[in-house]
Parts: sequence; structure tokens; C-alpha cells
Amino acid sequence: MATMKKHEQRVVFDVHQYNLSAHEESLLRADCDRLGRQVENFPLADLHVLIEGNARSNDATVKLTLVLPGTTLVTTDHDVAAQPAFERALSSLIENLQAYKGRLGNVPERQKTEKGTMQELHTTVDLDGAALTAAVEAGDYTAFRTATLPLEEGLRKRVGRWVQRYPDVEARIGKGLEIADLVEEVFLTAFEGYGGRPIDVPFGNWLENLIDPAIKELQSRGDAELENIHLAQAARAAEQGPEVR
Repeated sequence: MATMKKHEQRVVFDVHQYNLSAHEESLLRADCDRLGRQVENFPLADLHVLIEGNARSNDATVKLTLVLPGTTLVTTDHDVAAQPAFERALSSLIENLQAYKGRLGNVPERQKTEKGTMQELHTTVDLDGAALTAAVEAGDYTAFRTATLPLEEGLRKRVGRWVQRYPDVEARIGKGLEIADLVEEVFLTAFEGYGGRPIDVPFGNWLENLIDPAIKELQSRGDAELENIHLAQAARAAEQGPEVR
């Protein structure tokens, strides 16, 4: 009997405005072995590594995009050098991958989805892509949030489950931090990164992949980021009238 050949992961580096040495790239490629062991049974598992230097902040942003059958996982991080940002982004990507594999293997959860008893983040109502783009181009966050309202409840539930991975953040819920604040941070992250999103990934999937980096951003920046969230919520409340939190 012939043995099925396992998929050999393809890793593509795309570097802009950053001097990535051959030695540094070899270290990053070697680190990808951690991911390769996790995806060896997938028929497709290609990794795209985008490294961009930021002249103004003198640091580097690393974005990892893992293309799998039926979904695409995306993580980002930044640091003064590419390697520490890459390592953290890769660790987050592996966590997201393990969660995805867990969902694939969770028969009761799949059955709930098939029966329509579980609310998915990908809404059956088509989002108005033109309205989203116009809102971002105009810098109108309130309009952006209005266009994404069909996804809000599903995102809230996903965030509520995901934050359990961060006990220090979860312990703050109800003590100056609310799930609504974390949801707002995800939408703010989406608003700021909308122009660079992968166009072949459904918006709901892309939004879900922003949960982890959004929580980490709030975790690392603390009260400063929470203040930004509250300012965004206050601005929306002023424009809409009713309380938005």
C-alpha cells in the first residue's frame, strides 16, 4: 500500500524597509519548525511572513498569515527587532491553530453549528463592504461600527471565551474592565488595520483572528489603551445618543 506523503509547508518571506540578514532569516525559518509539526497533517498549510520596518517608531512589525483549507489564521506583533516580534506572533499563531484544530475535532460543537444552535461570528447577513471602506477612508469609526453591528454579538461571545486564556486580564473583568471594552478594542484594531487585511479572508474570520492581538495590546498598554477604548465609546455615544457600552 502506498504511503500518503505529508504536505511540506511552504514559508514565504516578504520584507519591506527592514534589513533582514541571511542569518536572522535562517533563525526565523528554523523557528517555523514549531509550526510545521502542528500542520504536517493538513493538505495545505502555507505560511506568509510579512516584515515591515517602521521608520517613525524605529521598530519592526511582523505579520504571519497561515493559509489552511477552509480558513486563514493571522497574527501580528512588533518590537525593536524582527526576531522577538516573530517569536511572539508565532506563539500566538500556534495557539490559534490549536484552538482551530480543537474546533475541527469537537463533534458536538460541529453538530450545534450544523443545526444552527450556535451563533457563528461569520454572519449570514452580508456586510456592506462599500460602507466599511468608505467609513475607513473617511476616518469615521462610528460608521464603521454601524456597518459591523451584525457581528457584534457573536464577537462578544468569542471574546468572553478567549479572555479565559489570560487570567490576569480576566481577573479585571468587572473591576474597571468589561467584555464590551475588549470587544471595542477588537473593532478598533480592525478599523486601524482594515486597509491591510487579506482580501481573500472573510471579514468575520479576519475579525476573529484579531481577538488575541487585541487582548495582548490591552494587556501590554494597560490603562493607556483602556483610555483610548473609553474615548472611542464616548465618541460613539455622543454621535448615536444611546449608551453604547
